[in-house]
Parts: sequence; structure tokens; C-alpha cells
Amino acid sequence: QVQFVESGGGLVQPGGSLRLSCAASESGVYFYSMGWYRQAPGSQRDLVAMVNGGSPNYADGVKGRFTISRDNGKNTVYLQMDSLKPEDTAIYYCFVRPFGSNTNYWGQGTQVTVSS
Repeated sequence: QVQFVESGGGLVQPGGSLRLSCAASESGVYFYSMGWYRQAPGSQRDLVAMVNGGSPNYADGVKGRFTISRDNGKNTVYLQMDSLKPEDTAIYYCFVRPFGSNTNYWGQGTQVTVSS
């Protein structure tokens, strides 16, 4: 069973920045895919950014504002969020997918609120 430790959410004013981190623990497992989805109230869960191996992918609405990175030695994925907008308000969920697997494992989620 994969265990997660997420941190970095909170309340920020429009134009501000936050950095999310998510550490996934599972001995001896390489997580090929790591990333973040988000879900706003009344909406579906949508992809924000993910990194497969070393290649990042971003949703159109966050390109140029968000940066995803990973530390393989720590099984940790980060999301640097700059120029935040009120529409970025959501619960952000990290996920990992082991190499050779089709199963995503999910963190517990962290709230991000962008408001003045």
C-alpha cells in the first residue's frame, strides 16, 4: 500500500505563489508517472500536470504559470504554482503510477484557495 505525505496548500491572494509537495512511500517501487489533479466544488477531477519519466505535461490553463518537478531519490513530486488565479481554487490531489502498471494511487488531497 502506497503511503502519501502531502503539504503546501493554503490560502493565497491572486497573483501569489504556492508550492505543493507529495512524498510517496513504497519500498522498491519506481513510480514512472507522478503528478497532480485538481477538483473544484461541483466539478470533475482534472489533470493539472504530470511527469512521465522526465517529460512534463501541463493542462492548457496552467502552462507558463505552474512547474512540475520530481525527486526520484525521495519519490517526491512538486508543483510550483505562480501567478495564481481564483479559478485555481480546488483540492489538489497527487498521484503516482508504478512502472508497468495501469493503476494510479492517490494522495489524500490538499486545499488551495486563491482569494483576496
